[in-house]
Amino acid sequence: MTKGVYIAAIEEHSGKSLIVLGMMDAILNHLPNVGYFKPIITVNGAKENGKQEKDPHIQLILKRFNMSMSYEEAYGFSGRELADILASKTDVAVIDALIEKYKKIEDKCDFTIVEGTDYAGKSSIFEFDANILIPKNLGIPLIMVVSGENKTVEEVAKFTLAAYEGFKKGNVDVLAVLINRAREDLLQELDAAIRNYLPQPTILSVIPEKSKLNSPTFREVHESLGAKALFGIDRHDNPVDHTIVGAMQLHHFLDYLKDNTLIVTPGDRSDIIIGALQANLSRHYPRLAGIMLTGGFEPEPAVSKLIEGLQTVAPISVVPTGTYATANQIGSIRSELYADNTRKVELAIRTFEEHVDLKALGQRLTAFKHIGMTPHMFQYEIVKRARRQKRHIVLPEGNDDRVLTAAARLIEQDIVELTIFGDRNEILSTAKRLGIRLTTDNVHIFQPTESELYPEFVDTLYELRKEKNVTREMARDLMTDGSYFGTMMVYKGKADGMVSGAINTTQHTIVPALQFVKTKPGIAIVSSVFFMCMPDRVCVFGDCAVNPDPTSENLADIAISSAESASFFGIEPKIAMLSYSSGASGVGDDVEKVRKATEIVKQRRPDLKIAGPIQYDAAVDPAVGAQKMPGSDVAGQASVLIFPDLNTGNNTYKAVQRETGAVAIGPMLQGLNKPVNDLSRGCTVGDIFNTVVITAIQSQTI
Repeated sequence: MTKGVYIAAIEEHSGKSLIVLGMMDAILNHLPNVGYFKPIITVNGAKENGKQEKDPHIQLILKRFNMSMSYEEAYGFSGRELADILASKTDVAVIDALIEKYKKIEDKCDFTIVEGTDYAGKSSIFEFDANILIPKNLGIPLIMVVSGENKTVEEVAKFTLAAYEGFKKGNVDVLAVLINRAREDLLQELDAAIRNYLPQPTILSVIPEKSKLNSPTFREVHESLGAKALFGIDRHDNPVDHTIVGAMQLHHFLDYLKDNTLIVTPGDRSDIIIGALQANLSRHYPRLAGIMLTGGFEPEPAVSKLIEGLQTVAPISVVPTGTYATANQIGSIRSELYADNTRKVELAIRTFEEHVDLKALGQRLTAFKHIGMTPHMFQYEIVKRARRQKRHIVLPEGNDDRVLTAAARLIEQDIVELTIFGDRNEILSTAKRLGIRLTTDNVHIFQPTESELYPEFVDTLYELRKEKNVTREMARDLMTDGSYFGTMMVYKGKADGMVSGAINTTQHTIVPALQFVKTKPGIAIVSSVFFMCMPDRVCVFGDCAVNPDPTSENLADIAISSAESASFFGIEPKIAMLSYSSGASGVGDDVEKVRKATEIVKQRRPDLKIAGPIQYDAAVDPAVGAQKMPGSDVAGQASVLIFPDLNTGNNTYKAVQRETGAVAIGPMLQGLNKPVNDLSRGCTVGDIFNTVVITAIQSQTI
């Protein structure tokens, strides 16, 4: 079952609040602890008259359902905050922050309702894109809300289907489509026009327009006009279903009164004011919504005294504008739901219950399983996992600015404990130049030869390698090298893992590990994988860094190790054994090597989903996969891609990285008793950061 759902409107004034209220009420009938989150709010949080401007939707939900969470916990960014971040950074920072805030709510709640944007800004395209990016990266399905207000059946159908296709193209799972504010006489016609175009089991519900929900209250009119309250403040929640201008003589005016009428009249029309108030008290006339006095005129003292003596007074306010200008302004006011208007809130919930198939929606939510993982979610999860059990990682290359910058980020986020090799004064001086916070208080900095462990490590290396003709003098020289000393720290349990290769070669990094850390029992070959963070998914590439020309047996080992790595990091393994042909069509030694490797994996691990030989396009593109390997449960949806040799793998991962903008995390070495990982010499600060994080996670299994 999913732990959340995203409710997204696709235009302004769609009645999204009704859907959120209805969903919250329905879920609370089954689960006791439901959270609420609104990633982007329209208000800017500015303070006016000492009070902070707050989002009315959030206040409505928190108050109506008596939620324990604070206002600040319930949203991600205000409009102003979002603009500032996007001006200085990228949307990556925004998505990462939203994931972190949402996850805090998710961890505390049984279920979380996430409310999309209000379309009250200047760019509807930006908001639609945001309503794709956010649920996709949170890994939750979506309920789409469409307004049927002032639209024909054809217009609603076209609008709905276009938006639906937009969400599907963005890889967002749409559970339900709710058409709100539809004309009562068009409910069945709208249902028929849309239902056949939505795939099963997408839920479709058409909710009728409710005039009582659309009518503003006197409070909303009063606040929209910036009016001054005179009388009847306790009745400001009166609904305003009709508005009339009090300009004719009283005996004609009274004939136009209806239930919940707002009277707009000049403040010096004492006859209209008194007559209207008397009518409000009479059982022969309907109840008034209130009176809005115009022109800035307040009632004469004698009239005010009369009003003050009445037991029941309709609300009366005054505005400086003229009568007809005021009436026009009132006509453009759109009503919103707010917590104190209990009548409207309860009507909204009843309307939702009456017209939405709650049983079917509950079944869809229960059955929903998110497939795949976005790069943002993957990176959030690995950082969270590394932080859960803090490990000690060695960085031998302290003379590289990228390494020091990544180290500062890791320390700032309290993810790992770090040891960095190098001259202490030089490293601290470089940190100052880079403007980063690295001190001897938060990181261990020393040269290997200065360490009290140096003599012990020399002796250990000599004992381990003397049968390989390593002398004590050679051991002493080797142990001055950062890769050897760092690997020995890992071997002896003085550190949990090592990351190197920003300056040194791959061989320089992994040879010490192969010499004395060695491979796990049952593992015949050390290999590597990259976690390739594509725009909409994360998959595993192996081997792209270590083995130049693996045999069939080697490829089988690499495939099994890579599948285990994928599973360990939360990715369902579906293995594609890549070649230049798919299925049984190809011939040649290179294809046979892959075909044999596939059979070995099937024999050794029949529980794994695997296809091979298979071409790259057939492995990752559903349409091509269905054509070239019909019936395969891997073709078109592979998550673990095994390359036939290092030349193919290394070039492919770099081509994908550069051409698609994918983030390549790794290489992560597989098969060693303890984690030692290599970096590319062209690595970025982010690459180093991520590699340290996965190394820390690897060490948690030791």
